[in-house]
Amino acid sequence: MFRFAVDCGNLCMQFPISRQYNAYCNQLIRCSSSIGANYRAACRGKSDRDFINKLKIVEEEADESIYFLEILKEISETHHSEINRLHGEANELLSITVASINTVRKRINSK
Repeated sequence: MFRFAVDCGNLCMQFPISRQYNAYCNQLIRCSSSIGANYRAACRGKSDRDFINKLKIVEEEADESIYFLEILKEISETHHSEINRLHGEANELLSITVASINTVRKRINSK
């Protein structure tokens, strides 16, 4: 998650400074770095329900990262291979997060 955030930041540094790129890159930097920060908070959750609530934020931020990567791919003519790689990584993070949420929910419901 840390590496994903750093790689998204490095990708954004490759785009020209413009109103359009800055808006999307700023959003991508925020949501990609929020994934790891909120995961760390989830690991310190006080209960299963608290853990799930914090992981739901991770899920939202991963999905937002995917969205902004898709926008950057659409508007740029370069860096498509790196965008595709990061898009795949974000999808993996999203899948892992959803699976974790479902696992904990099943545990809660079986009590």
